[in-house]
Amino acid sequence: MKRLSLLAILMMLTVSSKPPVNYKKLSASEEADYLHRAVKQVTDVMVYDIYSPPVTSRTYAYVSVAAYETLIQDNKKYVSMAGQLHGLEAFPSLDKDKKYDLTLAAVHAVLTTGKAFVISEERIDTFEKELLAEIKENGIPQKIFDNSIAYGDMVAKHVLQWSAKDKYSQIRSMPDYSVKSGEGYWKPTPPAYMKAIEPNWNKLRTFMIDSAEQFKPVAPPAFSRDSTSLFYKDVIDVYEQVKNNTPEENEIANFWDCNPFKMNVRGHVMFATKKISPNGHWMNITSLVCKKAKASAVESAEAYASLAVTLADCFISCWDEKYRSSVIRPETYINQYIDPNWLPVLQTPPFPEYTSGHSVVSSGAAIILTKLFGENFEFADSTEEEFGLPTRHFKSFRDAANEAAISRFYGGIHYMPAIANGQDEGFAIGEYYAVNLNTRH
Repeated sequence: MKRLSLLAILMMLTVSSKPPVNYKKLSASEEADYLHRAVKQVTDVMVYDIYSPPVTSRTYAYVSVAAYETLIQDNKKYVSMAGQLHGLEAFPSLDKDKKYDLTLAAVHAVLTTGKAFVISEERIDTFEKELLAEIKENGIPQKIFDNSIAYGDMVAKHVLQWSAKDKYSQIRSMPDYSVKSGEGYWKPTPPAYMKAIEPNWNKLRTFMIDSAEQFKPVAPPAFSRDSTSLFYKDVIDVYEQVKNNTPEENEIANFWDCNPFKMNVRGHVMFATKKISPNGHWMNITSLVCKKAKASAVESAEAYASLAVTLADCFISCWDEKYRSSVIRPETYINQYIDPNWLPVLQTPPFPEYTSGHSVVSSGAAIILTKLFGENFEFADSTEEEFGLPTRHFKSFRDAANEAAISRFYGGIHYMPAIANGQDEGFAIGEYYAVNLNTRH
């Protein structure tokens, strides 16, 4: 009787217990998708927290390098950025006696690093818990899961130690920008009249260029109220362009607006519209392009990291010039000297005019992405759909960069010299990276 009862119990346990889940190896596209989702989450949180374009560029650089350095650990095809980027030392190596899922480790490194740079950490925490649960459902063995998380933590710690020495904390305690006296200099603009953003950004440690001034652009045209002067002509060009914009030109201006500081005024109420930054837009383009090219996780990480460090140095270079020349914005000049009722299509962002940031970073991005994906890579840019704007199509990265640059003219926030010379600045930085940053043997 006892023997029968024991047999019955064993049979019940066999029926009720779930069979072990087999660990299914993810496809290359599935692995890459986890990385894309992690980077997008960092983007979404920075949009939510309303971070400035320079600050987001710094964040993207560190989280993207974390992903890249994790995913190349077992791949002899790729070259570490340690020793190439200023202050970056060799990363911890894998334990040869342990097994890892490097995609999981990279995603954890991205999100752990990202949390150190945002205000709303809980949003990343919530996202990661859901993502890790999804990965566990795939049947990953607990030891491999634990090993991967531990390695991701090591990479994140290494990156954060590197970031701690880039002078960002010192910049935070420096005095605010003092607006220069004189009629030709930048002044805060409506509707919020915000103080100047990141006036000390040129003091940040560069990522690979020698210094903030290495790619110093030519000086802007001298300020003048003389109607025969070059500066006055540049002002009138903006004034007339905005008055005569076609619907297509207005659409282009709005598509590339990328102003995280846009303020809306409704009677006595003022509120911000949360929008993606210029580098956030290009990081999203990279995601779209990687998916179209069916890039693996490590190939995607290479693209993100190569782009992000390039954009970070583009911002340091551009911001160096902005606060050196401190050029007056078209809105201020036109309202004061030509037409008090004129308004730009786009809201003027809170920093000096020269050079155009979007022109610089978009040109740098075009060079790097062309190096990775080819000269005539056509793509559909749906980045702005979540902000209510339709997809635009481009025949190449340079095509997109040129449109991003001219959008600032259509938008009424930049004169043409800031755009043309900004593009030269960005192309030069992009070429420097294309030649000097080695990611493959």
